[in-house]
Amino acid sequence: MLDVGLIERGLQKPGKTKGGLAKAMGVRPGAVSEILSGLRLIKASEIADIIDYLDLNSVPIMGRVGAGAAIEPEYEQVPPEGLGEVELPFPISEETIAFEVAGDSMLPKYENGDVIVVYKEQRHPVTSFYGEEAAVRLKTGERYLKTIERGKSATLVNLTSFNAKPINGVKLEWIGEICVTLPRGQIERLRAKAGARARKAAKAHAGRGHER
Repeated sequence: MLDVGLIERGLQKPGKTKGGLAKAMGVRPGAVSEILSGLRLIKASEIADIIDYLDLNSVPIMGRVGAGAAIEPEYEQVPPEGLGEVELPFPISEETIAFEVAGDSMLPKYENGDVIVVYKEQRHPVTSFYGEEAAVRLKTGERYLKTIERGKSATLVNLTSFNAKPINGVKLEWIGEICVTLPRGQIERLRAKAGARARKAAKAHAGRGHER
């Protein structure tokens, strides 16, 4: 559901303005202010234009998460801004980031190249994740995609996989709760669609330039 809060956060991004949004929606400038103040409802035909202009469906891919071998951040060679972005087919909270799955220890549920979208901040205690799959970072720095199981003490957990030996008795620094999983094939289709849209926009922009 597209709400006013998402639009307000989108307008805080660099280069995003009410005037620009109104132009993208094809409405008069004051219409955006009316939407934000609750005086006007968003039309179904306007949702896609709002999402596209404000990038409300873009999530940064901040690295890889190991479903098999450990991913050690200091050796991963990922630039600070991440590995690019993935555009989802729906708006998503800005409190999320994405990781690309590396390895096959979580087959058949997660394949190499799938993307998982997780919450940036751990929102619940470790005990609430027992029996649940999540992205995790160990105190020693490695990242995994594993099922979290109760360890021998309150500070330790066991990490299990469908197709690999368990990692027992480790301490977690962070748990990334999974909110969306995108299969590799879907990711490829979404990227192709985004690329086609970008080329279409660039062509339209170039056409307007020739008209001047």
